[in-house]
Amino acid sequence: MKIDRIELREIRMELVEPFEISSGVRQARRVLLINLISDGIIGWGECVAGEDPGYSYETTQTAWHVLTDLILKRIVGTEVATASCILDSINGIRGHRMAKAAVEMAAYDLEAKLKGNRLADHIGGVRDTVKVGVSVGLQPTDEELYQKVEEFIRQEYSRIKIKIKPGRDVEMLTGLRKRFPDFPMMADANSAYTLEDWPRLKDLDDLGLMMIEQPLDCDDYLDHSRLQEKLQTPICLDESIRSVGDAELAIELGACRIINIKPGRVGGFESSKAIHDICLANGLPVWCGGMLESGVGRAHNVALATLPGFILPGDISASRRYWHTDIVNPEFIVVEGEIHVPSGLGIGVEVKGDMVDELTVRKEVF
Repeated sequence: MKIDRIELREIRMELVEPFEISSGVRQARRVLLINLISDGIIGWGECVAGEDPGYSYETTQTAWHVLTDLILKRIVGTEVATASCILDSINGIRGHRMAKAAVEMAAYDLEAKLKGNRLADHIGGVRDTVKVGVSVGLQPTDEELYQKVEEFIRQEYSRIKIKIKPGRDVEMLTGLRKRFPDFPMMADANSAYTLEDWPRLKDLDDLGLMMIEQPLDCDDYLDHSRLQEKLQTPICLDESIRSVGDAELAIELGACRIINIKPGRVGGFESSKAIHDICLANGLPVWCGGMLESGVGRAHNVALATLPGFILPGDISASRRYWHTDIVNPEFIVVEGEIHVPSGLGIGVEVKGDMVDELTVRKEVF
């Protein structure tokens, strides 16, 4: 397929409510959307980089720079055999996997459409629905947290993920477990702790959590291994897993028992599938996390979660969980704890062009 034209734009989207984790609060999103166009067909991708480097060194602004100054000008006009090799011409650019992922995933959407395939089928998916959970940000009080969780249980999510940090952890989760003794729950620390906090984290073993996600710093593989030896609760790694090599290292050290695969974080579908295969071969369950994506990124996540190793509910959620109105049609909804995989070609949903134009604050065309 020949890449005739590329459009990169930044849109601004207001969240339904502020979303707080241990590293800060989000009230709005600066979303980068990419179009790869071939023979009049459009492939859509979304860059998941955040507004600040609290989650990753990549930000909206660094991704814009890398895409406009280094990546897209090398790709436009090229002929590529498959979506998997779309980034071959930029092998000399180190890191910046979030920026690269947006391009690669747009190429996969484009390729699936050109071949008349649904994206989930195109990448080897095996199911038409995916189980989904929901992530609950830090709340001002325990009672407000309990109300949020009860609301999401009524909305039929399969499991609840609770954000934690020092001072808002054991007692808060103990009260939540007493209120909802049997509902599947997990905790997410976003690197808020150190190994010295292990006795505090050990107290969570009594709560029957599915996992504790990313308790330590993203580079602390050895300390995660030491912590996992002390805990009964499985550790899940998120920010630590940026590549196939990271996954292999974590598994070799015993640093986790579960891995969260976010395609926008690890560089796209090729890396995601390779990490999935490694985990499957080593008996580690995986699930697909979310990054406050619009419907474009959400559609890509749904497609990835159809692969056979994704046996745990992902943080994909309904569109209305984060947006008053999403930029895709139909919007994503949760029915009995699942989201149906869109039936259309490629990502399966139609991007609302007029809405995207209204939300656009800057645009580059190649």
